[in-house]
Amino acid sequence: MNLLRALARGARRRLAALFYGVRRPPIEVRVPTVRHGTAYGGWTICPAVLTSDSVVYSFGVGEDISFDLSLIKHYGLSVHAFDPTPRAINWVRSQRLPDRFHFHDYGVAGYDGTATFYSPRNPRHVSHTMLGPSNPAGRSIVLPVRGVSSIMGELGHDRIEVLKRDVEGAEYTVIADVLRSGIEVGQWLVEFHHRFPGVGWKRTEEAIRLLRSHSFGVFARSEGGDEYSLLPISPARAR
Repeated sequence: MNLLRALARGARRRLAALFYGVRRPPIEVRVPTVRHGTAYGGWTICPAVLTSDSVVYSFGVGEDISFDLSLIKHYGLSVHAFDPTPRAINWVRSQRLPDRFHFHDYGVAGYDGTATFYSPRNPRHVSHTMLGPSNPAGRSIVLPVRGVSSIMGELGHDRIEVLKRDVEGAEYTVIADVLRSGIEVGQWLVEFHHRFPGVGWKRTEEAIRLLRSHSFGVFARSEGGDEYSLLPISPARAR
């Protein structure tokens, strides 16, 4: 099932890239890379600096934690995963999980409080969005959210080695909030949702430009142009 979902998801993203005229940023950082997780839920990382002391924040769980579990298996590190939606919470609680997987039943935003989440158009899908209803007949729910700096303070972390976000459009405000807060991040893994109505590619360009202004460069990207992996740029890594 995940393979079929991945193929359909990839086809939709390639079509969206063509439709929106996505101009994919170039690969700017040359590092060893490896992909962890399923075709549907996997991400490309740079493994060079990961150790058992590394901390990963994984925002947006849904029903696929293959990426998170693979990192724990290969590096012995800790993953803190976040998702406030009831279906994701119920799914996670039904799994047998390793001790280093820590689940938190709230979402991420640029503030502490609550946010309105809208259900997906397809009832078989799990991901909700804060951007507005894509399904006029769908329902909305109000769920707890936290800012990244507040989460780190509560959990006692002073650095995030890998910050992964697949949060259905909330990534734009979260990127700005994290950079403004001066949080130390080793690697960014971001799915951008410029294909969503009312968002557009320009907003993704602005977000990537903002990350570049803080010395992060792209070291991997998806074929459809919506998933990006970024690292701090150094003279030894730059192309």
